[in-house]
Amino acid sequence: MWMWGKPVLDHLLIGGYLALLTALWGLLVVGVPRWGRGHRLVRPTGEPPADGPMVSICIPARDEADSIGACVRAALATRWPRLEVILVDDRSTDPTGSVAREAAGDDPRFHLSTGTEPPQGWSGKAWACARAASEASGEWLVFVDADVQVDPDAVHAAVAQMEAGRLDLLSAFGRWRLETFWEQVAVPPVGWLIRGAVDLDAVNTPGKEAAFANGQFIAVRRSTYDRIGGHEAVADTILDDVRLASAVQRVGGRLGMFDASWLFEVRPYRGLSEVVAGYSKNLFEGMDRSLTTAMGAVLFIFVGTLLPYLAVAVGLFLRLGLGWGVPGWGWIAWMALVCALQVWFRARVEQRDGRSPRLAWTHALGNIVLVWIVVRSTLSLEATWKGRRFVDGRVVRDR
Repeated sequence: MWMWGKPVLDHLLIGGYLALLTALWGLLVVGVPRWGRGHRLVRPTGEPPADGPMVSICIPARDEADSIGACVRAALATRWPRLEVILVDDRSTDPTGSVAREAAGDDPRFHLSTGTEPPQGWSGKAWACARAASEASGEWLVFVDADVQVDPDAVHAAVAQMEAGRLDLLSAFGRWRLETFWEQVAVPPVGWLIRGAVDLDAVNTPGKEAAFANGQFIAVRRSTYDRIGGHEAVADTILDDVRLASAVQRVGGRLGMFDASWLFEVRPYRGLSEVVAGYSKNLFEGMDRSLTTAMGAVLFIFVGTLLPYLAVAVGLFLRLGLGWGVPGWGWIAWMALVCALQVWFRARVEQRDGRSPRLAWTHALGNIVLVWIVVRSTLSLEATWKGRRFVDGRVVRDR
């Protein structure tokens, strides 16, 4: 009878584990260029139609003085004949409004609105989006975050795709701008965990019960937006983008979720503390507050990613530091191969996203941060962001 500790069984278990990881990471390396291949939003050719519909770019902004100028300038540089840009300054405590006004200059297409305190049960962002929509005159609404810089052809591509596919809401994954060391280390593992969990085939297939949108860029038909009740349908949730897509789907609307690194650029968070706090506030909500899903994610990351690095470090210490004869060099080499495949995978991800692969070696470090974010998000009943409190993913107003 085989029992743990018997050499043959030990070899089968360890060999099977390493073979599985080798196959998994090998497939991921091969699959990087294939991700999203059937759902790429291409840059349009030619000029936008002169008689195209009126489009309103709506920007909610709170304490975004560092990024709002570039955001406004990019929005106003959009190549679309009938365009307006509406920015709602959501009671910022910094000079967001004045920076935005200076960036817009005398452009008559720009409208700056001073935000008001959200009504009871509304999050600040949802209320600012609703305010922008109420002042918009466009037949199409494009909601972008204040740290986003849209490509000049972004509106043209979105409208063309929505008309061709008869879509009611279109969203996309753009390109991250990562400046500090910790942004470059931590954002890609978290971002790709989210992207990898999105079934683009299901989201883009009518009749499938799958909904997703990326709040950094959401284009929606005004008629559909009004039909769901606008942002009032997602007034109290921290995950307003995904819930907005769900609301559109519930009324029979068609969704489109695309891979479009050229469409916009965004610097989601600044430094490690913002990366951790920013992703922690809604990652568990994005898992439908499922403890099983969160625990499964942590286990998968540890067993599938971090354990081989730990095993190599411990194995080398035992052999070289303590002079032990185990583990065998063959096992250490195989575990090192799995680690190398992970670094190769990360390098291909970086190249795919248009970044240098020079920090691919930090893949394990980024996944340690990812584990901490998942655990923190799961255990934190309360989150605070931009001075607003959320409990269990819902806004809470202090009386």
